[in-house]
Amino acid sequence: MTGHVTVTDRDAIRVVSMRRPEKKNAITREMYRTMSDAIGAVQNDPAIRCILVTGDSGMFTAGNDLDDFLKDGTSGSSGEPRASDAVTFLYALANNTKPLVAAVEGIAIGIGATMLFHCDHVVAGRTATFSTPFIHLGLVPEGGSSLLAPRTMGYQRAFAMLVMGHALSAEEAREAGFVTTVVAPGDAEAEAGKIARGICALPAEAVAISRQLLKPSPEELTRRIDQEAHLFAERLRSEEAIAAFQAFFARKKE
Repeated sequence: MTGHVTVTDRDAIRVVSMRRPEKKNAITREMYRTMSDAIGAVQNDPAIRCILVTGDSGMFTAGNDLDDFLKDGTSGSSGEPRASDAVTFLYALANNTKPLVAAVEGIAIGIGATMLFHCDHVVAGRTATFSTPFIHLGLVPEGGSSLLAPRTMGYQRAFAMLVMGHALSAEEAREAGFVTTVVAPGDAEAEAGKIARGICALPAEAVAISRQLLKPSPEELTRRIDQEAHLFAERLRSEEAIAAFQAFFARKKE
């Protein structure tokens, strides 16, 4: 556990909660490491039957902490992406064998939205919003979303979200297929816990095998994550991205 991520086991459920409300739960490198470890540590633990990911203070996450994110993008002048803490976290999601449930309140931006495509059940408060503003920053989709989003939403909806940058409401995300259940604001974590307990009550081996049949293979997912990471790192040095980030930080100072 770090000060910004809590990891607790509630009976057969591992609960991973992002808690950095002063920064809208923006994810730092340390937070990525903690969440990766929390997921990886239970893969061979039969006592943990489900993982629940949530946020704090009425929000899921604003996505990457941009200061950490820019430092973690590339390995200098070679142009090759580093094995960043964000990519390690995505590998943990891709290789995870436990049913994964998310409880989303408030904002889910960038990787806060794309990580949900790895989940088996997503519960959202009615006022939650989902956005992936990669293109507006001169970047490309990440998190395996270029593979998973079209399979989940269909190509046109995925294009609108990932390329055009259209934000979705909770109901729109449910209609698109990556949110399963919409509840009253503030009720997402309680409902997600109920869903997780229901999954835990099912025969564990049958759930694991069925989940494996339904999802893309870890190898396919990690190949796409690597491809996205390489292109993402290249784009960070592009004139488009540099100009977009300069404009973004200028607006923050106003």
